[in-house]
Amino acid sequence: MFLKITGKDGLWSKLRDHVGVKVEHPISPETRNLKARIHDEGVEKTKSICPYCAVGCSTLVYHRDGRILDIEGNPESPINAGTLCPKGSATFGLHVSPHRWTTVRYRRPYSAEWEDLPLEEAMEMIARRVKKARDESWEESQEDGSPLNRTMALTSIGGAAIDNEENYLITKLFHSLGVVRVTNQARI
Repeated sequence: MFLKITGKDGLWSKLRDHVGVKVEHPISPETRNLKARIHDEGVEKTKSICPYCAVGCSTLVYHRDGRILDIEGNPESPINAGTLCPKGSATFGLHVSPHRWTTVRYRRPYSAEWEDLPLEEAMEMIARRVKKARDESWEESQEDGSPLNRTMALTSIGGAAIDNEENYLITKLFHSLGVVRVTNQARI
């Protein structure tokens, strides 16, 4: 029975004909000669870090003339060994998507419309508002004279969308502004 199923004219022969495993050269010569564009002349490779979380997966960014051609995991990294999660794998799309916002979007109070602002103008608006809130709410000392040097009018909510180094710098910035870290147990 086994020979009837697997023999020259048996089931395996019919199955092979059906799925095409008898084809000697299923790939065209043009397809065989294709190479990845990351191997083209003039393409540079730069090591970088995935922007999505605090893990710090290493990436290889292939670019030419200021244009990103591809982003992939770095196989030399002890953290990710060349692999990337789905978000990390989409980093290339993050940079080159035609739907990506490249300007600061701002909606004025009581407005129903968004407008584009230059980055410098948006940063200046933020700096003025931070300074105003800090100046208006600054607490130099307690009633007994012991120092406070704080403001309770500003806050920052952290998250895993930035890495450890960025979180460290943001913490230092907010501490220098006098922002108090508040936990659900006690004010520190």
